Amino acid sequence: MPTVHLLDYVAGNVRSLVNAIEKVGYTVEWVKSPADVPKAEKLIIPGVGHFGHCLTQLSQAGYIEPIQEHIKAGKPFMGICVGLQALFEDSEEDPEVKGLRLIPERLKKFQDSDKSVPHIGWNSANMSRKGAVTEESLYGLRPDSKYYYIHSYAAPYREGELEEDGWSVATATYGDEEFVGAVARDNIFAVQFHPEKSGAAGLRVIKAFLDGQKSQKLPARPSAASTKEGLTRRVIACLDVRTNDQGDLVVTKGDQYDVREKDGISTGGAVRNLGKPVDMAKKYYEQGADEVTFLNITSFRNCPVADMPMLEILRRTSETVFVPLTIGGGVRDTVDTDGTKISALDIATMYFKSGADKVSIGSDAVTAAEEFYARGKTLSGTTAIETISAAYGNQAVVISVDPRRVYVPSPDSTPHHTIKTKTLGTKGEEYCWYQCTIKGGREGRDFDVRQLVTAVEAMGAGEILLNCIDKDGTNSGFDLELISDVKDAIKIPVIASSGAGNPGHFGEVFEKTKTDAALGAGIFHRGEYTVKQVKEHLREQGFLVRQFEEVI
Repeated sequence: MPTVHLLDYVAGNVRSLVNAIEKVGYTVEWVKSPADVPKAEKLIIPGVGHFGHCLTQLSQAGYIEPIQEHIKAGKPFMGICVGLQALFEDSEEDPEVKGLRLIPERLKKFQDSDKSVPHIGWNSANMSRKGAVTEESLYGLRPDSKYYYIHSYAAPYREGELEEDGWSVATATYGDEEFVGAVARDNIFAVQFHPEKSGAAGLRVIKAFLDGQKSQKLPARPSAASTKEGLTRRVIACLDVRTNDQGDLVVTKGDQYDVREKDGISTGGAVRNLGKPVDMAKKYYEQGADEVTFLNITSFRNCPVADMPMLEILRRTSETVFVPLTIGGGVRDTVDTDGTKISALDIATMYFKSGADKVSIGSDAVTAAEEFYARGKTLSGTTAIETISAAYGNQAVVISVDPRRVYVPSPDSTPHHTIKTKTLGTKGEEYCWYQCTIKGGREGRDFDVRQLVTAVEAMGAGEILLNCIDKDGTNSGFDLELISDVKDAIKIPVIASSGAGNPGHFGEVFEKTKTDAALGAGIFHRGEYTVKQVKEHLREQGFLVRQFEEVI
């Protein structure tokens, strides 16, 4: 197979990019030193995380000049995410660090107060301007396709400026801000989104670049409805994975977190087995899921390196599932059975190298947040949240929150943040607070959900996976009051979880709250509804959702 060279400078999950490149008929050779760069005909630089960190690493390793020489020689060059940002002068994220300066502009943080930051999800990369729909694609980009973005900083688009310097530009819109989604000039092509995580649309982009097909006629003129700009509503499929009594990893689902079958009298039956993780993840991808989340509820019971089956599941899933993968369970500092200390960052790196794009932290986030307040709301710099986000960017860290309602007669009866609820307590209480729990909901803490989410945001988390023990397994819909309360407290995106029983519940949570995404588990595992049916319902209700494209 033809070869493409890939430069990895601890850029997060590159396994999926390798899988995507191989999927479209190419093989990967790694650039391991600056001396390897001149050997490359086609060079790709991927990246996630901090602009300054990534550019500094490239500079200290001696890659800047060889990359510049590769570009000057007219050889094909592709930058992904931070690989695009590297083309610019500098970034507000770290103004002291300079980029490659091929584009003399500064990257800026999204500012609109109504938007969640980071910008996470599926958005456009459209070359159309002022209502005119382009009839040519730029390296496979289409105005009716959506692509997966995950970033806090972007290049604002000002019409005509880049074009005057010879750049072709595709843009996306987030709130009122139009920003650069992709640029191309001569042998250079760079994208802010992740094509390896953008399904069939992203695979098409990678193939077009590697095949040297910069411009192609679109197969058909897209409709106005299909080219609507903006961030889509994300529908996420979640798979709780644990070992059953025979030691096999299976997908399971609990009721109020009890995953064992009920025999009508007790709950001590076998672990509920709903299928094989890899097969189910692929099924949901092919149904149009925007992301797949694995929650490893077995966790690392003995030692991290012994949990190879879960790592293997990630590796195998990333070979066929080209949307973002999140993995939770056991992301914490620990000690191996031989006495070796293994940090949360080391464990996260194991997950990223195996195919994960984001890691989810649960119980340890509660403990870290409690200590954050005990120190007077000061950072330690040593928590899992802080160390992982510093290395891979805050968008790589998801906090899984497991709260339950505690009813009180009045706000004055508790020191915790309360809401006035429409769902009264057993004694007619009109107020409740949301208690954080740990250990899979088995232990409650004297700590409320508002305290937790504001603390982890300050510590560098990029997203909240908001569960609800009271709603888990009820099929009665999401806890809208909880979701709205958390969204009012933070800027980072929130994923609504627990309680989905039919497609209408997804429409309800998007209509009545500002949630950024909604997650389903049992509704999909039991075969009651498919991801496709949920998205079709949302589309009929007028919500912007990503249309499924056939996998190439």
